[in-house]
Amino acid sequence: MSDQMLILIALAGIFLLLFLVIRTKLHAFVALLVVSLIVGILAGMPLGDVIDTMEQGMGGTLGFVAVVVGLGAMFGQMLEVSGGADRLARTMINKLGEDKAQWSLGITGFLVAIPVFFDVGFIILVPIVYGLAKKTGKSLLYYGIPLLAGLAVTHSFIPPTPGPIAVADLVGADLGWVILFGALAGVPSMIIAGPLFARYISKRLHVVVPEYMNMEEIEYDDRELPSFSLIASIILTPLVLILCNTFSDFFLEEGNMAREIFTFLGHPFVALTIATILTFIFLGTKRGLTRQEVQDIATKGLEPAGIIILVTGAGGVFKEVLIQSGVGDVIGNMMAGSNLPPILLAFLIAAAVRVAQGSATVSMVTAAGLVAPLIDILSLEGPVLGLIVIAVASGATVLSHVNDSGFWLVGRYFGLDVKDTLKSWTVMETLIGLVGLSVALILGIFIS
Repeated sequence: MSDQMLILIALAGIFLLLFLVIRTKLHAFVALLVVSLIVGILAGMPLGDVIDTMEQGMGGTLGFVAVVVGLGAMFGQMLEVSGGADRLARTMINKLGEDKAQWSLGITGFLVAIPVFFDVGFIILVPIVYGLAKKTGKSLLYYGIPLLAGLAVTHSFIPPTPGPIAVADLVGADLGWVILFGALAGVPSMIIAGPLFARYISKRLHVVVPEYMNMEEIEYDDRELPSFSLIASIILTPLVLILCNTFSDFFLEEGNMAREIFTFLGHPFVALTIATILTFIFLGTKRGLTRQEVQDIATKGLEPAGIIILVTGAGGVFKEVLIQSGVGDVIGNMMAGSNLPPILLAFLIAAAVRVAQGSATVSMVTAAGLVAPLIDILSLEGPVLGLIVIAVASGATVLSHVNDSGFWLVGRYFGLDVKDTLKSWTVMETLIGLVGLSVALILGIFIS
């Protein structure tokens, strides 16, 4: 089959995927499987091979992603139920003072979204934003945008959140590099899209707490909440272990016992298992919960993770079908012939899918499947793959609009109409993506 025909099949598959998700409202998991079947058949693969390839794609992806996302979900659920997120916010505000509450909320969002899903973290912490806005008389956006920026940055850039985990697995990136580059891109993104942008937009949009959300801020006795140092230590434990694994390859010789220990402890499976067990003990049984209650909390945490795991697995199927059918090589060669850097290409592909269908996670998974063949053709490896992950995540963050559930969540909680949500939330998301891309491109110059 000619290269031109394979390109047409790939384009038809992408448009069909977007049509199924947007127009027919078919779940992304089913849509990805349907498109994978159709692309494989149209590309001339034997029917039996199509099924075998789908099995390989699903199994190869879920073998890693299911474990990491599952552990991360239980970890996050324990943090939520224990009041750990609330402790981080309150301690940061008390230490820095209310005049620097913007920065406190941005940092809190940045830390909380590492183990906790974006929407959950927002709903937990938004009462603090309401309380500050009422007390100071300032616009809700003055405090809300920094919180949202912190949550959104980590949700997109730093594992073990599902998006970067999925992309890292699909393109073969080391999680240590993803964490490091995610932090380097995430901090300036949070600052620019958070406190700095909040000061600008809050002068132009004065938003008060909507009447239908006029909830009382929950008052905690400090003794009821876990300590700040405990929460921060537990959140940082898996990140530090994974980074130690990555850097041990550079500073310790192969065969060195210390390197083998770091490699073992820093594998995402082990690092997240340790962190999750710590939450069970120090945020669970040590705080008076029975073992059964801890088990029930952990089980509940897996409910939202199941959908994300399956969608990611279906993304792995799509990627594998593209590769095995030969479509991936044609797409990769076409992109390799472009004058654009691979980092910028990855960003543009993810951004196009994001604008078309809305979901950041689906955009990341789809874009990673399309970019994966380019990585093989150009023989990209090592740290640059971490930058590809950040570029995909940045593209999947920009231009959130009416087809994104986050757009409506923020609009409702802040009482914004569509126009004002576009001016605030959409601009904030786009700033995060553009700053993230800029940092990835600058780092790419030094790494290459």
